[in-house]
Amino acid sequence: MSRRLLPRIAAALAAVLAAAVGALVAAEPARAASLTQVTSFGSNPGSLAMYSYRPDGLTANAPLVVLLHGCSQDASTYFTNSGWRKYADQWRFALVLPEQNSANNSLKCFNWFQPGDNSRGQGEAASIRSMVAYAVANYGTDASRVFVSGLSAGGIMTSVMLATYPDVFAGGSVVAGIPYGCANSQSEATTCQYSPPTKTAQQWGDLARAGYAGYTGRYPRVAIWHGTSDTTVQPKNATNSRDQWTNVRGVSQTATATQSLTGSTTLTAYGADEVRLYQVSGMAHGTPVDPGTGADQCGTAASYFLDTICEAYYDAVWFGLSNSSGPSTSPSPSTSPSPSVSPSPSISPSPSKSPSASPSAGPCYTATNYAHTVAGRAYQSGGYTYANGSNDALGLWNVFVTTSLRQTGPNFWLKVTAC
Repeated sequence: MSRRLLPRIAAALAAVLAAAVGALVAAEPARAASLTQVTSFGSNPGSLAMYSYRPDGLTANAPLVVLLHGCSQDASTYFTNSGWRKYADQWRFALVLPEQNSANNSLKCFNWFQPGDNSRGQGEAASIRSMVAYAVANYGTDASRVFVSGLSAGGIMTSVMLATYPDVFAGGSVVAGIPYGCANSQSEATTCQYSPPTKTAQQWGDLARAGYAGYTGRYPRVAIWHGTSDTTVQPKNATNSRDQWTNVRGVSQTATATQSLTGSTTLTAYGADEVRLYQVSGMAHGTPVDPGTGADQCGTAASYFLDTICEAYYDAVWFGLSNSSGPSTSPSPSTSPSPSVSPSPSISPSPSKSPSASPSAGPCYTATNYAHTVAGRAYQSGGYTYANGSNDALGLWNVFVTTSLRQTGPNFWLKVTAC
């Protein structure tokens, strides 16, 4: 071979190799979503840090969940261990994780007991509100489907946000927390933790209503989680929270339904499933998780993340987040009954179709009888549920009987065996 050809061949091979490498790089999938700090999100009187997570494939008008960590924790710890990331990825909703710092509180607890931080328009509460506004404006999330959940000090700060910004949140989950307004000083906080005061439901409700004086709109739905062996935040706080939020919602403190779940957990519902109380037998202070691959399993067991039941799953389904990508994403729990899915009319559209159309022609939803009535697919009479239009009998009107309905015309629904 001519020596003159060698450099030309080498150059050609190099060009081919470069093109191949370039093609491979171009063919690589987009980098997976990760927890990212947002350094400028607007007014921040509480001097908190903001972290956000937007799963790959997040669409416009997706729901948003705010997660508040406990004392000695940070945003990354809660994001990694709580299990919420699994469902954000699966059902495509965004997460915002505010983070406390030791300059504000030496134990990195949210200052839920400080009037300058637990009042509307002030301090840490106002900073968290700014984060929500930023996410809605910049991520395209649905302002009507914003939820908040947190552990311990983060759980109590969840109560703060629900009471001071009921116009912002559609629902919340208080994990090992305390009712809003129980404390407005460090000494009062200690009393509330270890020797919870006794008040009437009306008194607790009045404290929550004082969080946004003059508010006349509807208050968020609230789930309350507590371990029966919690010695850090006494379990009486759970029933005090139950009394507070049932009173705010205008429903009785007498249970309307109970259910036994995995992890020695008892679920008690109040009103039309407006307030939930989850009592985890034998669990100490922490967020309930249930590591595993089942549809209703999540999280990583660690300090203050206790292997019992997946709180994130039950709350996400109850918030209606499993419908974020359509009714087909509703999960089938592998180890325990699912709580009710309560989709709102805004995410359960009813396109116009003739009642005589094929039963397979319209959208189909599987949900509890209560959820069907809330979504406008059915009505209740005398404690029983009937499909709109067809008047098909669906059984008892509660949060535990599940049926499937398919639409075949304007406000006309048929009971079907399954979707």
